[in-house]
Parts: sequence; C-alpha cells; structure tokens
Amino acid sequence: MTLNPNLQPLQLFAMDVDPFAKDEIFISGLPDYLKQFDRQRGQLIPILQKVQQELTYLPAEALQAVADYLEIPVAEVYGVATFYNQFRFNPPGKHQIKVCLGTACHVKGGDIILENFERKLGIKEGETTEDREFSIERVACVGCCALAPVVLVGEDVQGHMAPSKVEGLFVRIQVEKEMAQRKKKRHETGE
Repeated sequence: MTLNPNLQPLQLFAMDVDPFAKDEIFISGLPDYLKQFDRQRGQLIPILQKVQQELTYLPAEALQAVADYLEIPVAEVYGVATFYNQFRFNPPGKHQIKVCLGTACHVKGGDIILENFERKLGIKEGETTEDREFSIERVACVGCCALAPVVLVGEDVQGHMAPSKVEGLFVRIQVEKEMAQRKKKRHETGE
C-alpha cells in the first residue's frame, strides 16, 4: 500500500495501517509540518504538544526535528519535555491499561494488580509492548473508589480486580480481537 505522505497522522490513524509506518510517515514530513509555527524558543511547548497530539508520543526523532527547527540543542528540548508530566516518550498501546493506585485501590492491592500486568506483559509501568498492543500506566485515582481496586482497559472500568482476573482480561481481549477479525472477513467476502 502506498500512502500519501501529506496525510496528517489523525487521517492515517483512521486507516488500517501499521503504526510503525504511520510514525515514519509523519516524522519524515515533520520539517514541513513545523513550518506552521514561528521559529521562536517560546513555541517549544506548543510545538511539543501538537506533535504529541498527532503522534500520541514524542519519539527521539521528533525531538531532534523540533530542536533543528528551533535551532536549539536537543538536550534543551528533551529537558523541557521531561519536566512536564503531559509528555510521553513511549507510544501508547492499542489497549491502554491504567491501574488505579489511589488510596482505596492501593489499600486493596492495586500495586499487586500492577505487578501482575507488568509480569504478564513483560513491561514496566510507563512502557508499551514491542507490538504496540498493550501499554501500562499507573493513575492516581479514577473516581470509582467503591469498586476498588480498579483498572481501566481503554475506557472500560474493571472493578473489584484481583490478581486472578488479570489473565481473564487478556483472554477477553483476544476473543474480541478474533471476533472482530471474523466479522471483517465475513464483510469482505460478502457473507
């Protein structure tokens, strides 16, 4: 499949295209994309926000392109980006797992739930699996204290989590994925 390199990432994400290819296409066009901003140091945060909005994270290549555009050291760009919690340096997974570690969830074993997800996926909090299927992050509170401990999988709230339920979530996600593939195949074949 040949893609139009002028497509914005939000248009690319709507297409069924490999996420790695989407990143490469956007990053290759980043110098042109940045021309919409003034070349002033004061534009650094708005530029980083816009790039992250488009890519969902800030890869090293994007930080370098921003530094080149603003004619400032990449260390300065990285320093600003790491100072603010809003910026992320790993792409989010297709299935974003957020483990609540607010007071109620922490008291009821939220940290153990987080460890189970990390062990199952082979990644740590704040990371994404290599295939970009899953990412894990800890959150302070999701406002569902009566359901503690709580995990969000995407936007779905999973209350009263237990270590034994972690495996079941992955089985459910796999079943839903297979059902979607079958539905897509039936649609393509006209059945």
